[in-house]
Amino acid sequence: MKTLLLVDIQNDFIPPGPLAVPHGQEVIAVANNLIHKYPLVVATQDWHPHNHLSFASQHPGHNIGDLIEVDGLPQILWPDHCVQNTPGAELCSGLDKSRIDHIICKGTDRTIDSYGAFFDNQHRKETGLDAFLKSRNVDEIHIAGLATDYCVKFTALDAVALGFKTVLITEAVRGVELKPGDCDKAIKEMINAGVRILRKLPLDP
Repeated sequence: MKTLLLVDIQNDFIPPGPLAVPHGQEVIAVANNLIHKYPLVVATQDWHPHNHLSFASQHPGHNIGDLIEVDGLPQILWPDHCVQNTPGAELCSGLDKSRIDHIICKGTDRTIDSYGAFFDNQHRKETGLDAFLKSRNVDEIHIAGLATDYCVKFTALDAVALGFKTVLITEAVRGVELKPGDCDKAIKEMINAGVRILRKLPLDP
């Protein structure tokens, strides 16, 4: 069975959110057009504690965008975003939630970031998404959401590694682009790992 995976389409990731992905709001209409084409739709949410160590505010003397080491891993410092039980962490109001069957929360451990939807960045803990999808006999995942060069990329790479046929719908994703070319680099990395790239979805997914 195929499923649509909506990655982090949350208020804080679209303008005027503190970690707004450029043109991130454009994925909402595309996602709404896709949702009704799938028998199963799953969404993810960044769901950080207020003192998450990916936040620059937790590291005096450092700024947003700095690269530091946290718990043995490189960590880009971000503005506070998607704090649990705040409006910024909610799925975007324009997103059609009526057809979302399941929501996975990630990034809940203060000490480790979780870009991908399946694991934290060190693969120490699973989010439960793999088990849920396999319990529903899902074998193919189509990915939409934010952001191409971070959470979308790591979700796609983990999905392939876990044995899912994985499709990235490029019309339905947008990227951060901290450095010019980051999104193109991410897409090439996904292709090399075995992710199929579609510009937009055919009428019958």
